[in-house]
Amino acid sequence: MYQMHWGLRETPFRSSFDPRFFYESPVHEEALARLQFLVDQRRRLGLLMGESGSGKSFLLEVFAGQIRRYGQPVAKVSLLGLRPAELLWSLAAQFGQNPDRSESGRSLWHLLTDRLAEYRYQQLGTVVLLDNADEADEQVRDQVTRLARHDLSPESRLTIVLAGRRERMGRLGKDLLELAELRIDVEPWEPDDTDDYLKSLLAEAGRESPIFDEPAVNRLHQLAHGIPRRISQLADLALLAGAGRNLDHVNTDVVESAYRELGVIEV
Repeated sequence: MYQMHWGLRETPFRSSFDPRFFYESPVHEEALARLQFLVDQRRRLGLLMGESGSGKSFLLEVFAGQIRRYGQPVAKVSLLGLRPAELLWSLAAQFGQNPDRSESGRSLWHLLTDRLAEYRYQQLGTVVLLDNADEADEQVRDQVTRLARHDLSPESRLTIVLAGRRERMGRLGKDLLELAELRIDVEPWEPDDTDDYLKSLLAEAGRESPIFDEPAVNRLHQLAHGIPRRISQLADLALLAGAGRNLDHVNTDVVESAYRELGVIEV
């Protein structure tokens, strides 16, 4: 791989949600602050929206870690391909109910709501983070609506966040959208964000001096349209291409060739 060539301890641009490699851009910092506002103000439902690759899933992972450090119960579930009973099982399991896989949807619902009632009596804010909400099927969306409408008393401390692509959030349906109290938009990065991101992750991986020259950073940002996942993919490919050419720095030509020849950035 290219780590030895560039003097890196490890690969800086990875697809896994490693908190060490989370770059808190101004956009992501604002999103985290708004997520915390939802919880602090005991709001029932918020929407986290952005393009594919904008960092929504990573934001949910980081936010879940923050909530756990505060000692509050939190569950994070992807709704992609999930069935209603699987959603209830996952929530009940993450809230420590140890449900059996064979339990019925009715039984799982009672396990979950009993635990939510316990948290309410303990005055614990409870957070449910549902990723890929725009991919959920109708029955799962109905189950989420049921949960969002459960115990709407002032004493309730349940907050639900639904994350998905902005252009597809209309699929959630009128009932859920009307319950939403805050919309959080994850916008593409500015050029300075991309520059800081590259330097930050390379430093975390062991490289203090710049690898990408300034024109290369600008072109990479343009080609990736400021979308974090695409920036990471193209930067990774450019490092590989630059190492293959035995270069001292990644220049615009390397970025262009990586984009052209490997062509995995456009969606």
